[in-house]
Amino acid sequence: MAQGILAIDQGTTSSRAIVFDGNLGVAGLGQKEFTQIYPKSGWVEHDPHEIWESVVATAGKAIEEAGKAGVTVAALGITNQRETVVVWDKATGEPIHNAIVWQDRRTAKRCARLRKDGIEPLVTKKTGLLLDPYFSGTKIGWLLDNVKGARARAARGELLAGTIDTYLIWRLTGGEVHATDATNASRTLLYDISRNRWDDELLRTFKVPRAMLPDVLDSDGDFGQTDKALFGRSIPILGVAGDQQAATIGQACFEPGMIKSTYGTGCFAVLNTGKDRVKSRNRLLTTIAYRLGGETTYALEGSIFVAGAAVQWLRDGIGTLEKAEHSGVLAAKADPAQDVYLVPAFVGLGAPWWDSEARGALFGLTRNTGPAEFARAALESVAFQTRDLLDAMKKDWKGGGRTVLRVDGGMVASDWTMQRLADLLDAPVDRPRIPETTALGAAWLAGSKAGVLPDRKGFAKSWALDRRFEPGMEDSERRRRLKGWRDAVKRTLSAG
Repeated sequence: MAQGILAIDQGTTSSRAIVFDGNLGVAGLGQKEFTQIYPKSGWVEHDPHEIWESVVATAGKAIEEAGKAGVTVAALGITNQRETVVVWDKATGEPIHNAIVWQDRRTAKRCARLRKDGIEPLVTKKTGLLLDPYFSGTKIGWLLDNVKGARARAARGELLAGTIDTYLIWRLTGGEVHATDATNASRTLLYDISRNRWDDELLRTFKVPRAMLPDVLDSDGDFGQTDKALFGRSIPILGVAGDQQAATIGQACFEPGMIKSTYGTGCFAVLNTGKDRVKSRNRLLTTIAYRLGGETTYALEGSIFVAGAAVQWLRDGIGTLEKAEHSGVLAAKADPAQDVYLVPAFVGLGAPWWDSEARGALFGLTRNTGPAEFARAALESVAFQTRDLLDAMKKDWKGGGRTVLRVDGGMVASDWTMQRLADLLDAPVDRPRIPETTALGAAWLAGSKAGVLPDRKGFAKSWALDRRFEPGMEDSERRRRLKGWRDAVKRTLSAG
């Protein structure tokens, strides 16, 4: 049988598993949604058991389909929703609480107190991050302080903590391996990205015991073997990366200056800055893009908390849209004379604003405003936020010429949305032929290590363009629209 690679893509709303063959074709596929839990306003949780069961089910389905197609799995890679955390019992594997999701804002007051105490400069210096509930460190602290007996159990060495990749690795290996990769570690507020190690000063600040945390390996490291009972035989785990870094790899953004942007529940733009750790002056994140063979590549990242989630809100929240995939068609019917702006700060605003207390708002409504205008405002809000990110990146990093944005994620299937993105960015937007770039990045990490997929240079050559969207909007119209957007954001900010 031909050899292939299994990519486990554990996302915010569903788990996917894809087996890629040696030519990067899809030989097997499984996908399963799981429950979103909202205990209080601004709180978001997942059931770790449900995540685990969805991963095993989808991986099993993908492996079975691949087998029927004559492809056997030589290795697997994992990519995951990054800042979501689980704390579990070291002996039994039982989680002490639901996973706290990256979107969750319950630790906003804790972050505000730390910021008031002057801790943020230290955090940024070591981690490249800002003090925001988005990241994992304060979530682990919340679990230890709010689950009865948890802090005492952690002190006795009875509990383990980790992001979703770590939890999956632990379960997949039957509790043999407690590990993560450098990209996921870099999103915890606890990891020094220059020295590539957990930082004792930060651990004391966030009151997280070192013994709870996983070993940190290269993104193409050896993460052990799956338990034979799961898939009928053991499979080596040879690649791990957080979802946005995996998409950066899947888009073959290996050269400094290359930018990708992923449009899923949120939106995340990542600029490869090479070996240079660039300090942002515009409230972007400095992070690890990947660590391969012991060599760290850095990136600037901008995080938008709500992208596709704004379309889901139209569909599920206010019922102005029957199906999410119809949003572009509906937006194209909007009245061009109406300037309606949606600032989708449902869980605060991310980069470059970082206002966890801001809340969503609609501006410019008239009696004639209807579903089409709502759809256009929701899709344009993603383009406007991307423009804010790219403007900040250009101010921080002077190493590039004309921007060309490589895009991926569910929203990029809409031609209308991608054209409007190019129009408002005033830059070309490239949509790849293989849309599964996040899973592809995880597959390449494992596949190149296993010798099934080509090396970095060969993989970059295999990247293929589906369509390029060139900007076509008049400069005066673009400036007018951007001015309206920035006024809307200013009115939404909690301090405004």
